[in-house]
Amino acid sequence: MKALVTGGGGFLGRFIVRQLLARGDDVAIFSRGDYPELRKIGVRLISGDLGEPEPVRSACAGIHTVFHAAANTGMWGPWEAFNGPNVRGTQHVLDACLARGVDKLVYTSSPSVVFANASQENCDESLPYPASYESHYAKSKAMGEKLVLEANGNRLLTCSLRPHLVFGPGDPHLLVAVLARARTGRFIQVGDGKNKVDFSYVEDAARAHILAADALGHGSAVAGSAYFISQDEPVALYPWLRALFARLDIPPLKRRCSLRSARAIGAVLECVHRTFPRLGEPRITRFLASELALSHYYDISRAKNDFGYRPLFTMEQALEKTLPYLADL
Repeated sequence: MKALVTGGGGFLGRFIVRQLLARGDDVAIFSRGDYPELRKIGVRLISGDLGEPEPVRSACAGIHTVFHAAANTGMWGPWEAFNGPNVRGTQHVLDACLARGVDKLVYTSSPSVVFANASQENCDESLPYPASYESHYAKSKAMGEKLVLEANGNRLLTCSLRPHLVFGPGDPHLLVAVLARARTGRFIQVGDGKNKVDFSYVEDAARAHILAADALGHGSAVAGSAYFISQDEPVALYPWLRALFARLDIPPLKRRCSLRSARAIGAVLECVHRTFPRLGEPRITRFLASELALSHYYDISRAKNDFGYRPLFTMEQALEKTLPYLADL
């Protein structure tokens, strides 16, 4: 397979790249940055911006399968900061695939595209998109996913994967942000602490992308479909975090806040930070408060049935593989 990974220098993208290389595929990445360590192991680096159609079109020349993992994954910022890369950039990738005769496209989405500020417990892909969003990231990823799934057809086969809360060695976002706040006493429990959530270990999330690509064919169930991806082992969020803090010698979590109060504070902070952008990212938003207090875990039966995805690692095994990295932060 000749594969192009957009965002191949990023956290999940690198694992997709390395797994493709390990099985002998020809791999290129499209990215704004330079990654000499990837070039050394045989990856072709193509520099460019998703906002510019022509470089994307050039990058897709001779490519069989595109893994579109590039995105702005931030939790805060102006709409255009998300609309540009996540919506228009995705359209540019689709246009390039069609122009260059690419056969397949696997899109990296997120369960947040269907999150509607209510607990979601063992839900499947029949969940509808909500009528409105409190997060620019979630809205833009939903718009991108819709474009990808609507593009599925005879000329280009597409599917979308929704890995939930991806973590692992090299994670620059999820657990790193939580631990940074916890070490300074700024992380608090939101809600009653009984909510359960899914996580996705990065090696398994990357493997799911490749399995989906391999199964993506004319007449297959994968074509035009979206899939939840996780370790299939939801955890009680706050007991799990408390145990993690203890293993990393981080002071125990003591402060608590109700969901109602956290959302009210988030609403005020969002208003203030929109008015004064120089303040940067709010400490909490309405969307983040809901994510921290509510349950969100999903049934991955569809991925199991349609392309044989099953996690290779338990949550405990995944955490053991990640702990040395977290301990060195």
